[in-house]
Amino acid sequence: MKVIIGSDKSGFTLKETVKAHLIAQGYEVEDGGTQDLDHVKPFFVTAPAVASRVSSGEFERGILICGTGAGMEILANKYKGVYAVLCGDTYDAKMCRAINDANIMTMGGCKLTCDDSALSMPLQMVDTFLTTEFGQDLEPWRQEFLKGAKEKVQAVEQEIYG
Repeated sequence: MKVIIGSDKSGFTLKETVKAHLIAQGYEVEDGGTQDLDHVKPFFVTAPAVASRVSSGEFERGILICGTGAGMEILANKYKGVYAVLCGDTYDAKMCRAINDANIMTMGGCKLTCDDSALSMPLQMVDTFLTTEFGQDLEPWRQEFLKGAKEKVQAVEQEIYG
């Protein structure tokens, strides 16, 4: 799976940890945000750089990390076909995929720290987000309902974006 990741200064440390984790697992990863702390890209530059490439279909999934995750989420959702969700735990990461078919996960780098004691939570969130499929582990009736709901959402999106 091709994954694009990006951060601003506040999310840089967590993004670097997540990126290394994904590469070690064999994902094809591209960094669309801050590459080093001497050349910082703000959230309003990074989010569009990542979201536009998910929107185009070049990347299947994206991960955006800023201080709170909210700024990245807001901007990413401006792009057609992008469904970005701010996640704070593994439940959010699973359900945003299973129920909403989200294709970008945002996280707060200031909320989810990268010290050794807290490292497992954001990495588990990323793993959950990338391995959960739309409708996974849901009852058949709910899967069918969500497929219909997804079609309705896409119709609204078509109306808005053309």
